[in-house]
Amino acid sequence: MSMVGEVIAARARSLVGTRFRPQGRDPAYGLDCVGTAAVAVGAPVEAVPRDYQMRGELLAEMEEGLCDFGCRPVVAQPLRAGDLVVCRAGPSQYHLAVITGGGFVHADARLRLVVERPLPLPWPTVSAWRMASGEYEEGED
Repeated sequence: MSMVGEVIAARARSLVGTRFRPQGRDPAYGLDCVGTAAVAVGAPVEAVPRDYQMRGELLAEMEEGLCDFGCRPVVAQPLRAGDLVVCRAGPSQYHLAVITGGGFVHADARLRLVVERPLPLPWPTVSAWRMASGEYEEGED
């Protein structure tokens, strides 16, 4: 098990119960899926874009942002705690979830909360990402 992954998973779990807010970046005011993932990896709020469309073919932008956070693609490996997963939640709609071991944390727009659910993910997985040795992995808790 990765110590960095466990820290990311613990940060994600600490957000459970946080209010959902579209393009939210601060747990005190609400988070969306991007904000939830960013807080979990310890990225500074100012480094996280918030001027994106909620729907559209934005996969390349999302994956570029994950690279900017210090994540690298997970290829042909089982997912583990702390991995970030890009899912296709609907037509032209992507969603981020943080793997916590046997479950995942995500910002649930329907429930208006950040929640933890058991695996498997209910959406098709597009890509998976893991924090590489980088500047945010030992960031604020």
